[in-house]
Amino acid sequence: MRFLVLGIFVVLAAVGPWLPQWAMFIMTVALARGLVVLGLLLLLRCGLVSFGQALFYCIGAYSAGALGRFLGVSDIFMEMLAGGAMAALVAFVLGFLLARYRGIFFGLLSLALSMILYGLLVKTEALGSTDGFNILPSTLFGMRPGPDWVRYAVLVSAAGVAAVAALLVHRYLQTPLGRLAPAIKDNEIRVEYMGASARRAVHVKYVIAAALAGIGGALAATTVRHIHPEMAYWTTSGEFIFIAILAGTGNVLAPFAGALVYGVIHTMAYDLSPNTWQLSLGLSLLLLIVFLPEGLFSRLKWR
Repeated sequence: MRFLVLGIFVVLAAVGPWLPQWAMFIMTVALARGLVVLGLLLLLRCGLVSFGQALFYCIGAYSAGALGRFLGVSDIFMEMLAGGAMAALVAFVLGFLLARYRGIFFGLLSLALSMILYGLLVKTEALGSTDGFNILPSTLFGMRPGPDWVRYAVLVSAAGVAAVAALLVHRYLQTPLGRLAPAIKDNEIRVEYMGASARRAVHVKYVIAAALAGIGGALAATTVRHIHPEMAYWTTSGEFIFIAILAGTGNVLAPFAGALVYGVIHTMAYDLSPNTWQLSLGLSLLLLIVFLPEGLFSRLKWR
């Protein structure tokens, strides 16, 4: 796995300068979404579906924007670190409540919390209300790349962070706590009888998923250079669930592949039919459920 991830990063870094600006933008946004879905992978393996992951995605984006707006900090790594840390802190507090629930109760409660944040941001004029606000251009270790190299610098930075995150999650899944996920999904009572705390395991996975979503939100903010309350809306969480179903949960690289496929379908559908692009996404999801119920990775695994 280490060599595969490293190889993908090297190829992306080498090919990046020859990619058009729009392709680098799509790939960077796909990496940001992939980080969020990588966190969802941990929850889905426990049998938990979070309909409010946009909560931490938005927290990460606004944390990155606040650094530039109020402190003048625009370093991309500092923004991602702040976004992940703030999201993890909020998740640590909320996790004491959410770790108690399972099934539809977990999903709807996470959705409610996300919509609460959306309502607060809409009414906060200091953060731009419904319009949001722009953030400063990204810098890299205090240096600002030239106009033609900004997207490439952000893409390489995003790929590096995504590679490290994928490897760390892969390593976590090999630990005893990480291996508890399928057991919790199949029979939580038996897990408790064996002496492990299912609630503690869910809490830890919830915090990790939130941190990844915060990093993804900060990365998306630095890429688009604009943040708005819609990032916490339920439709954003729906996109992440869509990508998770599209990718499957069989491998830590699947979320990034699914996010890239989603971005390509979304862009092509919107370009060909701006008023009915949702129909193309819905049709893609239906075909996937029929022919690849375990996601794109199931086909690769079969090969």
